[in-house]
Amino acid sequence: MAKNIMIQGTMSNAGKSLLTAGLCRIFKQDGYRVAPFKSQNMALNSFITKDGGEMGRAQVAQAEAAGIAPDVRMNPILLKPTTDMGSQVIVNGRARGNMTAEEYHRRKLDYVPAILEAYESLSDAYDIIVIEGAGSPAEINLKEDDIVNMGLAQLLDAPVLLVGDIDRGGVFAQLYGTVALLAEEERRRVKGLVINKFRGRREILQPGLDHLADLCQIPVLGTLPYTHVDIDDEDSLSERFAQNKARKLVDIAIIRLPRISNFTDFSPFERYDNVSVRYVERTADLHNPDMIVVPGTKSTIADLLWMRQNGLEAAIQKAASAGKVIFGVCGGYQMLGKTIADPDQVEASGLTEVAGMGLLDMDTVFQGQKVQKQTFGCFQNIKGVLSTLNGLKYEGYEIHMGRSQAQLPPVLGDSTVYGSYIHGVFDAPQVADMVLQGLCRHIGVDEQALHCFDMKEYKEGQYDKLADMVRQSLDMDYVYRILRREV
Repeated sequence: MAKNIMIQGTMSNAGKSLLTAGLCRIFKQDGYRVAPFKSQNMALNSFITKDGGEMGRAQVAQAEAAGIAPDVRMNPILLKPTTDMGSQVIVNGRARGNMTAEEYHRRKLDYVPAILEAYESLSDAYDIIVIEGAGSPAEINLKEDDIVNMGLAQLLDAPVLLVGDIDRGGVFAQLYGTVALLAEEERRRVKGLVINKFRGRREILQPGLDHLADLCQIPVLGTLPYTHVDIDDEDSLSERFAQNKARKLVDIAIIRLPRISNFTDFSPFERYDNVSVRYVERTADLHNPDMIVVPGTKSTIADLLWMRQNGLEAAIQKAASAGKVIFGVCGGYQMLGKTIADPDQVEASGLTEVAGMGLLDMDTVFQGQKVQKQTFGCFQNIKGVLSTLNGLKYEGYEIHMGRSQAQLPPVLGDSTVYGSYIHGVFDAPQVADMVLQGLCRHIGVDEQALHCFDMKEYKEGQYDKLADMVRQSLDMDYVYRILRREV
């Protein structure tokens, strides 16, 4: 049976996911078999495992940090928002249908056996389980049926580290207020406080830390500095959306759809010094990019209509006519086709069929059974700008309800407009390099200004960087004492 420790936060985006990943890496470096676990995750960034199960990307990153293959047991419940009031519910990697927030709240205790089964199975296989909570444990309106914060900690008898975000202000009130709203039994589970995203010298903060520890009767185990580590983000909280990057040698504009999903597909392009990657919501911000990307979405028809109404669809069609490179992924790929049909209202948009952008000779029909699979192969017969991909190996995964023509190639297109169902299609060695090389040739700039990029090596370096920061800033001796139940 594995030892465990749980990371909870005072709010969403306090730093739980990164601290979990950092601890996973540290325990791996120290010779332990370690796995992450999050009972319930709400995210549109998901991943397909080798056996075809779907799970959240945050736990994939944590598994990578731990040096193990992603497994749906690490995220037994995944909620993928479909509307502002409902989500698709995925249990142990398989979709169980769409539910409103009220319906899921009524039924979520039914999933406790699945959560416990997944955890116990992991616990039998690993030495340490690092558990991540969600949101805040002080949501007093939700505490009665909690299955992801203190309710889960009680079920698993897990000690807790509580993380607060000083960068957004009020960190002492965050931590003290959260502790104050916990029941006495829950407060006893909190073994340490952690302050995240601190800019400055700890000595200046120390009087406040001492006072906080006295008020809460819980030690402050560390102050993590504000450090940029390039690890996959959680959905709309990603800071990359807010980045306003000036044009560089090669400029890529990604349409920020209202229900954008799996935007981590485009992370490889962000690692090149001479490539700008911009997320665009308005035609006024599109400017004159070298490539426009229409990403995946949880609601293809609704997001296509959004683009149609705000002028982005027309702008993309105009750019395609002018010879700009257009690339659609998954839902964005479907949008580039001739028609999208939803006769069974899989997406619940209220429409049974809409016209696509008409840029690819392809029709799509939504069906009730979701395609979930990993895929790999070799690019062949690609024409035009991205013919540079021919002969390269690719690997990735597919998650979609829509079916387009049978036997589609991994990338469809013949000149400047392309599309693919494969998430992660740009991750394989040299794929992003060759896309950028093709773009450089197309726009007439020196491709030598771009450097080759090894994604796997880069990721490993980022996980080590994160682990070094956490190890230097957190009292790891005390963390190990918590694991051994000595405190």
